[in-house]
Amino acid sequence: MAKILILEDDKLFNETLQDFLEEEGYDIEFALDPYSALEITYNNNFDLYLFDVNLPYENGFELLKKLRDSGDMTPTIFITSRDDKSSLNHGFLVGADDYIKKPIDLDELQLRILAILRRTTRRDKIEIDGYSLDYISKRVTKDNQDIEFNNKTVEFLYILLEANGEVVSFYEIENRLWATAKTSSRGSLRVYATQIKKYFPHRIKNIRGVGYYFEQ
Repeated sequence: MAKILILEDDKLFNETLQDFLEEEGYDIEFALDPYSALEITYNNNFDLYLFDVNLPYENGFELLKKLRDSGDMTPTIFITSRDDKSSLNHGFLVGADDYIKKPIDLDELQLRILAILRRTTRRDKIEIDGYSLDYISKRVTKDNQDIEFNNKTVEFLYILLEANGEVVSFYEIENRLWATAKTSSRGSLRVYATQIKKYFPHRIKNIRGVGYYFEQ
């Protein structure tokens, strides 16, 4: 059972999140302000943080920076009403893994949580169709011979493989490939997909307007 810390200063909304996530099977701790949240993190280990951005005393970005500076790499999703690119980019720069905008869709939140938890339990090496993908070295090989993929192509292929046949949205792919960039590139994704199709011609699929999946 994954353990999640919710930091949200709106008490009613905090309780709504608690109720929903507990029904989904998560072990939940909560805080209404960043100082309480920080104290809770000292005494517990979590699989995921769910942090509001606009908080009393200091914002969620400042809190996460403190945690990252102390060596706490717990995956974090920001809940925010902000939609300007500079704020979102700042959130990723201080170590966020994802964000979701208010008013949130609880089912979408669940999907984002599952995606991050799946990612944090990833395998660093995957074998498929005689090919070996090593995520750490960013290499794809067959019979000990390197396949000419650049790092982004390897990362894109890895994202699809770890989804185990499920569709991965353009949003998630772009966030992971260009987490700290101001703009992502849908055109680049098409290039990476074309490169992958040379070696897996019947595996990689595009769902128009939605995303990609790798057929298992």
